[in-house]
Amino acid sequence: MDAAAQISTVDLTIKIASTPLNSSPYSSAPVSPLSSAFVSALQSPYISPRLNSADDATTDTLSYIGSQSDDLPTTSYTPPPEKLKLVSCLPESAPPRISFSFPIPRISFASPAGANSKLRSCDVYIGFHGKSPNLLRFCKWLKSELELQGIAAFTADRAVYADNQSHEIADRVICSVTFGVILVTDYTLLNHLSLEEIRFFAQKKNLIPLFFDTDAKEVASLFSPHADGNKECKEALDGLMRCNEFRLETNEGSWRSCVSRAVGILRGKLGRKSVVEREIDVCEELPFQRNKFFVGREREVLEIESALFGCLEQECESKVSNKFISMDVGRCQEPNLEAWVEVEPTVKRATKHRKSKGGSVVCITGPPGVGKTEVALEFAYRYSQRYKMVLWFGGEARYFRQNILNISVNMGLDVSADEEKERGRIRSFDEQEMEAFKRVKRELFRDLPYLLIIDNLETEKEWWEGKDLHDLIPRNTGGTHVIITTRLPRVMSFDTVQLKTLPLPDVMSLVRGRRRREFLAGEAEFLDKFAERLGRSSFGLWVVGCLVSELGILPSNLFEAMNEVEHDEVNGGSGLSNEEQQFCRTSPFLMKVLSFCAAVLQQSKGNRNLLASRMLQVGAWFAPSPVPVNLLTAAANNAACKTNTLRKWTECLKLALCCCSGCVSSQTWKGEEESALLLVRLGLAWKVNRQPGCWIQFHAITRMFARWKYGLGAANATVQGVRKLGNPLATSDHLWASAFLVFGFKSEPPLVQLKAIDMVLFIKRTALPLAIGAFSTFSRCNSAIELLKVCTNVLEEVEKSFVSQIQDWCHGSLCWKKALQSNQRVDEYVWQEVTLLKATLMETRARLLLRGGHFDSGEELCRTCISIRTVMLGHNHAQTLAAQETLAKLVRMRSKI
Repeated sequence: MDAAAQISTVDLTIKIASTPLNSSPYSSAPVSPLSSAFVSALQSPYISPRLNSADDATTDTLSYIGSQSDDLPTTSYTPPPEKLKLVSCLPESAPPRISFSFPIPRISFASPAGANSKLRSCDVYIGFHGKSPNLLRFCKWLKSELELQGIAAFTADRAVYADNQSHEIADRVICSVTFGVILVTDYTLLNHLSLEEIRFFAQKKNLIPLFFDTDAKEVASLFSPHADGNKECKEALDGLMRCNEFRLETNEGSWRSCVSRAVGILRGKLGRKSVVEREIDVCEELPFQRNKFFVGREREVLEIESALFGCLEQECESKVSNKFISMDVGRCQEPNLEAWVEVEPTVKRATKHRKSKGGSVVCITGPPGVGKTEVALEFAYRYSQRYKMVLWFGGEARYFRQNILNISVNMGLDVSADEEKERGRIRSFDEQEMEAFKRVKRELFRDLPYLLIIDNLETEKEWWEGKDLHDLIPRNTGGTHVIITTRLPRVMSFDTVQLKTLPLPDVMSLVRGRRRREFLAGEAEFLDKFAERLGRSSFGLWVVGCLVSELGILPSNLFEAMNEVEHDEVNGGSGLSNEEQQFCRTSPFLMKVLSFCAAVLQQSKGNRNLLASRMLQVGAWFAPSPVPVNLLTAAANNAACKTNTLRKWTECLKLALCCCSGCVSSQTWKGEEESALLLVRLGLAWKVNRQPGCWIQFHAITRMFARWKYGLGAANATVQGVRKLGNPLATSDHLWASAFLVFGFKSEPPLVQLKAIDMVLFIKRTALPLAIGAFSTFSRCNSAIELLKVCTNVLEEVEKSFVSQIQDWCHGSLCWKKALQSNQRVDEYVWQEVTLLKATLMETRARLLLRGGHFDSGEELCRTCISIRTVMLGHNHAQTLAAQETLAKLVRMRSKI
């Protein structure tokens, strides 16, 4: 028994450094008098120089003679790589410190006046200790946030400094700053340098402790039993406990709030101009509401966390109650097994594939409808507090470029095109566009941690100019993490998380719907049939679950009704890509499920809810982004509701609806929002967190189905709705979508044919404001010029058609002429509008070309515009004179440059 106790005692003995205790500089540290709190910063009671012999001083001076005062940083300092190394617990080679009162200056490597002026510019010292990636990430975030507010900060872990110059700079910064923020973890008090910092700032009464992944009670319970035997630890612990007013605590779920509060405290204490910043809720940053019924993807979410942060939350579980600290607190620099003593180790591995260092980009891949967006959304909600802001945008090829620039609005950046000259010349359009992207990238990929989510990336190449994805996402993303959802099997060389179909228990939970209804064994068999026929598609199962919940229908009746739905594989597919057509052909039962939903929108106790059905039709032709309900309604009012295709199985649908006891049989939807929210309740769309008004976004498969089923009939209605209510700033994506439908672009033909008068109105109200806004607000110079050029070409084709009509009338019979006289007058009015609008487009192009240095092309366009307006409006008309001023400016600028 005694032998076992002796062995246990030996096992629990703490190994300390080989340096004798009586030679430790902390065993006989002088006690600072109370009045030292009022001593100047350069007479610190705790920070002191190291003892150096004359030979050492000479060597150091020669070694660092190239480091002058101008080289000293004002906010932070990183030693050279050859001098940065992890040192053991109190290495023998480190010279001991003497008095902490600075009776004489340290060995000077440069002009003292210059060095002090640099160091005194620091306002805050941020001290930490440890190699945790999360701790380093948090410190960088806090420092960058302070610098954004004009507060100079210095961040340091002095335990990794292995040369005298590094300690020299850090010590002088500590003495000169106004406040000291010390990040306290469970092992901070094990490091003698951290103890020194806490004691110094606490004695000066300018300490702001920030407890990281711990709290004051836990630290006190760990170290209080052993503080009586260690003077430095007791002073540091007392200093931490006295800081009640500005004590901060944070864990993995409150990083953002803690940084915001810390910055607010320091800004107020330093007397800086108070900038009232409202803390943005994560719901305002993310497009969709959190899915309360998220199931079955815990492993994937933790895998993404492991890839980005380097470890899993549940990887190691340990009992703090079974730990105790060695009596030699403050003698070790790292919390290793020699400092932490565990009676019973309880470390459990959650995964055998552990990454010690996290990456920065993760791709979530999988087939359509498998739940990629839901996984990214859940991760964003779960870990949003670890990021300054969550930025979400679509990765569809046509809209990718604009979506990147839209980030600037959320980040408060100005990416507008300007007329400033650079080095005596006007910047080209390519340079202006590149500068706009650089502004976004500079802000996005810094030490500030952003979470960038690119949803549904279609291709690795940018659609407009074919640029590579690496032009947006650099190899070094700073503190920013990027999550990409895509159907592509792999994107570049980024880490990939492959989503597979849900396991059967999660499938059953999903298909039971929001109300989690329980069914008899016979009905549960039909749920299994749904899962089998849908291939366990998360989207399809969710729609079935919504139907079961909202309609109150039995699975057997629902399955019977869906089997009666006809799936036409030949006639569908207008406006779909080859991949989308292939998906619709190979997913017949999913198409039947969506066809049943379309029928539900038209059947409610014999009354048809035509508005919701029309919204479904026109929604397929909007951009794959949030749509305001008023814009969706304006387009739906121009659409014709198709009902003939449902007559073949209307009786079966009525049979199913007779069994319903839910919302369809008991409510009548009224108003625009109710109709739009009905689409959400049936699982066809998401409700968007955007104000003002109500916004929804259609699922990609819903848009695919609507195009397949209804064809191009609703595309014209979408264009008309955008023309009436489109906003170039709030709904620019949908304006671009309508422009693609009307004009085509590149090798794609136009899908919507407009009459001459409708074309004039569309260009006036949609295309022209869109081009000007894209150029001036987002520096999309080439795209705007191309759009104006396409509009001009379309109007010229309209003019040619008018000329052809006049020629036909001139060569026709007299009776034919008389019969068309009324129409001819209308055409003459439209012809005049077309010609004047063409002149406006030319003048606008000339003004924009002027800002890119294309003077010759702009002058030619401007002269043509002047000729048209002189003939049609007169020489002294205001519009003619305005064009002449533009021409004069072009000529003047060409002569100067």
